[in-house]
Amino acid sequence: MSTLHAASDITSDITSDAASLAVPYGTRTRRRRPAYAIAALLALAWIVVPFIGNDYWLSAILTPFLILSIAGLGLNLLTGYAGQLSLGTAAFMSVGAYATYNFVLRIPALPLVVDLALGGIVTAIVGVIFGLPSLRIKGFYLIVSTLAAQFFVEWVFTRFSWFSNDDTSGVLSAPRLAIAGIRIDSPATRYLLVLGVATALFVLTSRIVRSELGRRWMALRDMDTAASVIGIPLARTKLLAFAVSSFVIGIAGALWAFAYLGTVEPHGFDLSLSFNVLFIIIIGGMGSIWGNFLGAAFIVLLPILLSNLGGALATIGLDASALQNLQKIVFGVLIIGFLVKEPDGLARLAQIAARRLRDWPLKP
Repeated sequence: MSTLHAASDITSDITSDAASLAVPYGTRTRRRRPAYAIAALLALAWIVVPFIGNDYWLSAILTPFLILSIAGLGLNLLTGYAGQLSLGTAAFMSVGAYATYNFVLRIPALPLVVDLALGGIVTAIVGVIFGLPSLRIKGFYLIVSTLAAQFFVEWVFTRFSWFSNDDTSGVLSAPRLAIAGIRIDSPATRYLLVLGVATALFVLTSRIVRSELGRRWMALRDMDTAASVIGIPLARTKLLAFAVSSFVIGIAGALWAFAYLGTVEPHGFDLSLSFNVLFIIIIGGMGSIWGNFLGAAFIVLLPILLSNLGGALATIGLDASALQNLQKIVFGVLIIGFLVKEPDGLARLAQIAARRLRDWPLKP
């Protein structure tokens, strides 16, 4: 009997050891697949796209796509992860643009990367100021308070000429950009600049949302009362969410003015831009880092597709104003239909598609 017991013990040990070895291997294999996919996409974006992309694609499509992805990332940190609603994204983008412009103009010895970081820090301070009402109000009322930032910031930049270097035209030309003596004056170099900043910010925020601060944000989002009971400081957590979010959005605003528009002006950051960034995180997926890319692609590419379809419809007699209104209607209907079909966004659909593709030989 003792021999049988010993054999059974050895068999169980071997089985458990095999299981313990097999599970981590499978886990590592599954984890490597997304890493390989991300590495392939980064290689494509850094090495292939700058050489095969023409000026139109680089300057009019890919550059605004990346900048809107960064802006969506900043808003997603605040709304998707921390649960704080905001409609002041364009205002914070304009703060970042004007702050960076003044750092470049008044302290020319600073490197461009430092100018962008300082512009983001100034925007973070402004974001904390406008985030103070979140300590007392939430939901719809917080949206209204952040919406006030949109009109207040535009009024400040229009009323006080110091921010515009006493320029009476109201439209400032973006300064010439350079990093380590390399001029950034072509569509390819501007694209690479934006891509570099986007890569750094997405890596940084990915680490933040997996840290203790990110877990605090998600606890605050899910139930602030329970978060307070377990010892999470609500005021500090909320203000940190506004600070980090505004920092990222401010850098996006500077890139929007310098690398895309080529000008710095208050009207370049209107309320429609805030709504577009909000649509990005809703369509891409709340609380998803990589969903911001999907939402930005939807926002940037769908109007182009509708314009091409509108050009085809123009041949049957529709005038330009009717085509423009039809494009807005189709755009709105697609957004509503998509939200009804999949409220968790394109990130969830991509996750489901990837899982089905991985299990396709075994599962129908």
